[in-house]
Amino acid sequence: MLCAETNIRVRYGETDKMGYLYYGHYPAYFEVARTDLIRMFGFTYKQIEDQGIILPVRSLKIDYILPARYDDMLTVKACLHELPAVKLDISYEIRNANHDLICTGHTILVFADQITGKPRRAPAYFVEAVKGYFE
Repeated sequence: MLCAETNIRVRYGETDKMGYLYYGHYPAYFEVARTDLIRMFGFTYKQIEDQGIILPVRSLKIDYILPARYDDMLTVKACLHELPAVKLDISYEIRNANHDLICTGHTILVFADQITGKPRRAPAYFVEAVKGYFE
């Protein structure tokens, strides 16, 4: 398993009337952590897309535990659980500055051909960069 952590401060415009982080913003926080995780492998989304590969989200699951509030400093943890073949299986945790668990989540992204949209195997260079973390 390989994990990356990212810190994000809840902005005023992301909150609802109660001062809570609006529930629809959590997936965007997951995406920030996921892109940082991919950067750990030495790549960016753009570099992967430039190779004709896209990574659409196939599924998203979120369990809300406690509210995040305006100005909270959150730590978003993204973990890759298995060596990718055709998909990226990533779990998430968001914690506040007190280390309270705010929410958990899970996404599955699929490697797909940019032109046809059909699933394809993860590129060899990507698998090679990640392989060492799963041996």
